[in-house]
Amino acid sequence: MIKGSCLCEEVKYQYDGSINEVAVCHCNQCKRAQGTPFVTNAPIELEKFTFTNGSSSLKTFFSSPNKKRVFCGNCGSPLYSQRADMPETIRLRLGTVTEGHIPEPNYEIYCESKSGWFSTNTERPNYEQNKA
Repeated sequence: MIKGSCLCEEVKYQYDGSINEVAVCHCNQCKRAQGTPFVTNAPIELEKFTFTNGSSSLKTFFSSPNKKRVFCGNCGSPLYSQRADMPETIRLRLGTVTEGHIPEPNYEIYCESKSGWFSTNTERPNYEQNKA
């Protein structure tokens, strides 16, 4: 089981599954949404994900017609994103995890957009765009 929360701890969640895939994303949209040079996220099954507190504090922003980003309306912590063409999957922001096992990242994507001052890990697969 995975548990997590936003920064102010108003929003709390749990995931009744395991995380098997972890991506490091360097795309410009993720960098601006998180305020960091990259984001680590994991695709998880929506049906196993539940909010245990604060779901009324959630806000949604559509960064493109196909992708929504969900965050705490109180502290602004990004929690997950979801694509309209993949409604059964959400991409959990792993910086919000407070309990449970998170494996090492499997790959890095959108490396062509990585911050010039940041080095990618060359020991794992790096993709210029999204993973094929």
